[in-house]
Amino acid sequence: MFDKLRGAINNAVTKATTKELTDKNLSDAVWELQLVLIQNDVAVEVAEYICELTKEKILGSRTGRLENLTKLFRSAVHDSVIEVLTPEYPLDLLEFAKKRRDEGETTTILFIGVNGTGKTTTLAKLAHLYKENGFSVVIAAGDTYRAGSIEQLEKHAEKLDIRVIKHDYGSDAAAVAYDAIAHAKAKHIDIVLIDSAGRMQTNKNLLQEMKKMARVAEPDLKIFVGDALAGNDALSQAKEFNDAIGIDGAILTKIDADPSGGAALSVAFITGRPIVYVGVGQGYEDLQQFDPEWLAQRLMSER
Repeated sequence: MFDKLRGAINNAVTKATTKELTDKNLSDAVWELQLVLIQNDVAVEVAEYICELTKEKILGSRTGRLENLTKLFRSAVHDSVIEVLTPEYPLDLLEFAKKRRDEGETTTILFIGVNGTGKTTTLAKLAHLYKENGFSVVIAAGDTYRAGSIEQLEKHAEKLDIRVIKHDYGSDAAAVAYDAIAHAKAKHIDIVLIDSAGRMQTNKNLLQEMKKMARVAEPDLKIFVGDALAGNDALSQAKEFNDAIGIDGAILTKIDADPSGGAALSVAFITGRPIVYVGVGQGYEDLQQFDPEWLAQRLMSER
């Protein structure tokens, strides 16, 4: 996990700390770091920001010994990564739902993203997590376009013993979401998880349909599901969806197979919204709450 970027950062740190750190050498070292980040799927503006933070932190605590210099450089990059990944407004999906339940309210979550990111499976993982924590759940089969999508969702729901609210293929997805929410409120169900059709962020018609779905369902949270292996594509998708309907958080799938980690850095910074969970496997249990320190430690590890 993150082997590619970790190795590149290690090389950049080594090159930066093999000589006295003058202002010119520091600029060269930071430029080397910026190139390494960009080459590993970190967006240009994110790489620039991390490097500026790193430079400021180093200039604020100069040291003369090379062994201390290496530690200082690593620490500065580590702290800069933490700063980029730490959201202004954190989001804990379990705590959010608990507070709503205590107030007698249902929590409605809309899942959005492009085809092939693992959106439906991620929804099932979150359904499992909520059930394990004592919440009642219903699922809305809002993907009425992709052949087999409803059956896929029903298979997950059957394994998890959760009801699916569905209409026929080609039906209005917003109507499906509306019916699921009405059912949940009538039956006093805690959580409504709404699946949606995977759509390319460049398909304006589907984006309009997604906006309609959000208007009708009025979800409490809109969660973007992105593929960590997509790199900068995941960033452009998250940005487009955020601009279209405003996302509240992101879940990145396949992060266990990600050699760089660039997508996580970029999505969190560009959208200003937290990464709430990451997918680390295929099982229902393989949904890990995201911790910025977890990612920073792995990127800066010397292993």
